[in-house]
Amino acid sequence: MTTVEFTALLMLNTAISFSPGPNTTLSTALAANLGLKRSMRFILAVPAGWGLLFSICAGGIGALVLALPPLRLAIQILGIGYMLWLAFKLFRSSTLTQANTAQLNVTFWQGVMLQFLNIKAWMLALAVVAGWVAGHADAWSRFAIVLPVMLCFGFFSNLSYALIGSLLRAWLEDAEHAGRRLRWFNRIMAGVLAATAAWMTRI
Repeated sequence: MTTVEFTALLMLNTAISFSPGPNTTLSTALAANLGLKRSMRFILAVPAGWGLLFSICAGGIGALVLALPPLRLAIQILGIGYMLWLAFKLFRSSTLTQANTAQLNVTFWQGVMLQFLNIKAWMLALAVVAGWVAGHADAWSRFAIVLPVMLCFGFFSNLSYALIGSLLRAWLEDAEHAGRRLRWFNRIMAGVLAATAAWMTRI
C-alpha cells in the first residue's frame, strides 16, 4: 500500500468515524446516563461488530447481501426499527435511576448486532474493500493493514464521544433542576437517533 493510499484511508476514517452517527450518539448518551465504565461494553462492541462486518465483506459476502434487494431491505427495516426502539427508550429516560435499570441496558452483543443492522455500515465496508483491498495482488496484506486502522478509529471515536457524555453527567444530574437537564439531553439524543433512522430510509 502506497503512502498516498494510506493517507486517503486515514482521511476517510477521520471523516466517517468522528462525524455524528448512531454509534457515537449512543456512546454519548450511554456514558451520560450510565457512566463511562458501563458504556465501555458498547464502545468495544462497535469496532468488534464492524471488524466482523468488514471481514465478511472482504470475503465477498457483503456484495451478495447488497445485490439481493429483499435481503438488503430486511437489513434496512430491522436496522431502522432497532434504532427507533433505542430512541424510544432514550426518550423515556428522564432520571439516572431509570437509566441504571434495564431502560438503557445496551449489551455488548446488541452493540455488535447494531453494526450488522446498519445498511450504511455495509456500504462503507464494501467501499473500503473495493478501494483498498479487492483487486490487488497483495489483497490479504492490505486487509491486515486496513482492519486494525478501522478498528482503532471505531474505538477511539466512540470513546471520545463517551468521554464527552461522562463529563456532562454531573451537570445533567444536578438535583437543583430535578432531572430537567437529563430529560432534555436524552430527548435530543433520541431525536438524533430517530433522524438517523429516517435518513436510512433514503439509502
